[in-house]
Amino acid sequence: MFLKIKNKIEKELHVYISSVNKLYSLNKLSPVLFKNIKEFICRDGKRVRPILFCIGYLGFSKKTPPGLYRSALSLELLHDFLLVHDDIIDKNDKRRGKPAMHALLGNYLGQKKKVKFNGEDLAIVAGDVMYAMALDAFLAVRENMRRKEEALKKLFLAALYTGSGEFIELLLGIKPIERVTRQDIYKIYDYKTANYTFASPLTMGATLAGAKPHQIKKLYSYGMLLGRAFQIKDDIIGTFGAVKEIGKSNLTDIKEAKRTLLVWYAFNHAGKKDRLMIKKIMENKVTKDTELIKMRSIITDTGALSYAQDQIKYLYTQALNQIHSLSMDQKYKQTLDNFSQKILKI
Repeated sequence: MFLKIKNKIEKELHVYISSVNKLYSLNKLSPVLFKNIKEFICRDGKRVRPILFCIGYLGFSKKTPPGLYRSALSLELLHDFLLVHDDIIDKNDKRRGKPAMHALLGNYLGQKKKVKFNGEDLAIVAGDVMYAMALDAFLAVRENMRRKEEALKKLFLAALYTGSGEFIELLLGIKPIERVTRQDIYKIYDYKTANYTFASPLTMGATLAGAKPHQIKKLYSYGMLLGRAFQIKDDIIGTFGAVKEIGKSNLTDIKEAKRTLLVWYAFNHAGKKDRLMIKKIMENKVTKDTELIKMRSIITDTGALSYAQDQIKYLYTQALNQIHSLSMDQKYKQTLDNFSQKILKI
């Protein structure tokens, strides 16, 4: 079921990019803008958000309305918009194993002389165009207008909360590591990942289908718990995963001094010498790879990795409790559980 929905979304994505060009003449407006947006959004991806949107809808409806899969693309395009800006902030030149948007546009500008702007400047604008495309795509679905408006509001909130989560995370980066709490970290996980990756797509779809408020509330709780677990898993992969798997260095998260659950637990359970090492890495602008590798060892030795893995299992169990009593079509409920186990590798 999951793969079937994904295939329909992939097909719709390629149709959409052509239709947008016809509607708004993007290629005529700027061949460079259109070419790079098309290349970026059509890259291979998990398509988690649009898939969950469709599951949320189909689980509470007996029909598939015209435009459902086009509307689902709004969440993928929102994701792409956020990734473009995120890569600039994190100074990552790679995305999904290929050049980030600002790197693509920087390469284009490399052929030009005496340019007073750079790839980052162009990428910010390209990201803004993707956000407009996301709103355009959502309107495609033919459904009850009141429910459609309510679902659209959830899309706006997803963008608002994700942006807020990014803002909070940046400010947390200047907070001394010894003052960072687990609640601080979970707040970022909830706003930056859980809400817009899981809770919002599922509840947008369910709202559009006419699910009852108490059902939507349970689905939202499920998404938030699963989202926390997913972000912890992502932190583990970002620190210990193979470079080929994550498409960038597995030292990147540590180098960027991100306050993750792994780092928080390691700092609070390390000896004095290792705590000083963590504090140094969190505060230094430039860190040697040998120090970053040492940091990874501290995370393992303090039991932070085991703790994080246990948290994933706990959150997964709590998430399952939320959907057991859902009056959702059983096959879609089972699809959700299969999906949960797959992404968390439980």
